[in-house]
Amino acid sequence: MSPGRRGRAGGPRRLAVAGLAAAALLAAAAAPAPAAAPACAVRPAAAASLARLRATMAEGRFIAYNPTAAQVVNGTVTTTDAASIAADLAVLRPRFDGLITYAAGHGAHDIPAIAAAQHFHALIIGVWNPFDEAEIAAALDAARLFPRLVVGVSLGNELLLFKTHTFQELTAVFDRIHARAPQLAVSTSEPFHMYYEAQAGGLLAQMDFLLAHVHPVYQSWFRGASEAQDADFVVNVVAELAAHYCGPILVKETGEPTAPASEGYTSARQGAFYEALRRVFPPSGTRAFAYFSAFDAPWRQADSGNRESEAHWGLYDAQRRPKPWVTRLPELSTPPVRPAPPAR
Repeated sequence: MSPGRRGRAGGPRRLAVAGLAAAALLAAAAAPAPAAAPACAVRPAAAASLARLRATMAEGRFIAYNPTAAQVVNGTVTTTDAASIAADLAVLRPRFDGLITYAAGHGAHDIPAIAAAQHFHALIIGVWNPFDEAEIAAALDAARLFPRLVVGVSLGNELLLFKTHTFQELTAVFDRIHARAPQLAVSTSEPFHMYYEAQAGGLLAQMDFLLAHVHPVYQSWFRGASEAQDADFVVNVVAELAAHYCGPILVKETGEPTAPASEGYTSARQGAFYEALRRVFPPSGTRAFAYFSAFDAPWRQADSGNRESEAHWGLYDAQRRPKPWVTRLPELSTPPVRPAPPAR
């Protein structure tokens, strides 16, 4: 579905911390002091979307989702099918009621209707290329058809990190989407340190909510840190982001892969990280985290330059089987509420 991860990086602000016991607690040291009051969009037209987003942040559970049938093979993006998406979501629904996707094309246009039928409460539609009019139109059509399910769109994924586009170019896209769909909450997805850049202020002021990637595994101290320190790092990064941004903050990506064991990655460690994070990061309508990601993606190993760990970020394997620790994650107790039928 997405044109690959393009590799991962912690960015130029990787934290070098002398004492591992203090590593997570000093996460904020990587960020410059905010130059002014925190910025965010204040748009009454998007209030209803934001209210639904906040409700799922506080009371539900988001997961970052890419369909198991979606792959990139020799640079070509495969098209997923509705039956495969339905099987994916049926596996996820007992423990998750919020979805964050990465793209709106290559079969992903079926996700909103299937998610609505399976009683998901919130969907943030990812737009892999926000400069592609066809993909933008698909995302906006889904928001129009499922107004109680689609709580927002995310314009791009790590476009700034990889210098695919500039802050100014992305901010201009926000302006256009606000004008076309003023009722829709809009964000983008970047590693946390990108929001500290001097140029970020104008973009933050246009964002209705903030999606951040906060990966302890890309920090220089990770190898010797405990899962508790990893979790503290995430909490402290979010606290620092709140000094720069005044809207809801949802950590879209955080976690640990489950292989290869030779690099210290195991299902047990992934589970211990999320259990530690749940203890120190209780969700609220202003701050929460999503689980990353739904399913393993074996094709990503080749797509990322033969990095085996890239294939194993899922809570479920590529055959939709839960990793051992996932069965300990409580099923959601809130009764599913079917979103409104498609608008005509």
